[in-house]
Amino acid sequence: MGPVTPASRVVERFRRAVDREHLLAYGIHVLVGDDEAQHRWRSDDRENLYSVSKGVCAIATGIAVSEGLLGLDSTVGDLLPALRLGTRVHAVMLRDLLTMSSGIDFRWFADEPAPWPDLAQEMLRRPSAGAGTAFQYSDASSYVAMRMLGAVVGDVRDWLLPRLFDPLGIHNPQWHRCPLGWIMAGSGLELRTEELARIGRLLRDGGTWHGRRLVDAEWIARMRRPWIETGGAAPYDRYGLATWTGPGDCWRLDGRYGQYVLIDDVRGAVATITAHEEARAFRLAELAAEALAE
Repeated sequence: MGPVTPASRVVERFRRAVDREHLLAYGIHVLVGDDEAQHRWRSDDRENLYSVSKGVCAIATGIAVSEGLLGLDSTVGDLLPALRLGTRVHAVMLRDLLTMSSGIDFRWFADEPAPWPDLAQEMLRRPSAGAGTAFQYSDASSYVAMRMLGAVVGDVRDWLLPRLFDPLGIHNPQWHRCPLGWIMAGSGLELRTEELARIGRLLRDGGTWHGRRLVDAEWIARMRRPWIETGGAAPYDRYGLATWTGPGDCWRLDGRYGQYVLIDDVRGAVATITAHEEARAFRLAELAAEALAE
């Protein structure tokens, strides 16, 4: 057993709570300042991050914005003009898709059948009630957003390699793809717990990685401000650019079955969790936030 440190104390508090409540965690990584500690319940394999993948899509968009390739106000009509667009869809902006407020009634997730030749076309042929009129969480929105980015940069995953993954030391990450070859975007990125924790550090440190600027600080701030009121109940009541508020003092990336990156700006800490907890996934996030706050 190694020395007791701030991060190791958080890990131990979390480990005891998870075992006591019989939750199905895979691993946790904790960063407090520069102190790191982790614990595993099973082998350290790359896992589907599910909707945490949306956070990487938001980071990709921020990098592209800083390079002047597009903007949050870039529209579907500008970037996907070859697709048949429903009423008012030409004016839907990239920001509307990233914040799940395009006004297009099309709720689809990556574990569901997609019997259409082109998922983006299927979503965009439908009318928009007007951007910002309603919040509707959907993998399809992230997918279309990354199709818009792809129209500018080509393959988004490959484009991110020298800009994000390689600097973070994340070698050749895989991302599930649609039959047309585009990344599924809102789901399907596969990383190990500690690899995902590097993205958590990047978010905590305002877009820098050990002093190297990868993402503009203003963009990282924009990912969590302003919050959109979703109309749902906590912990899904406020959404940013692929981020949620809570629990406690944290804000988070949140994926199905208990994939979490919790950033605690008050304590300068990050807790990263991978899991397959089907019944009480959010309890893992609550326990991590409690462990950070003790």
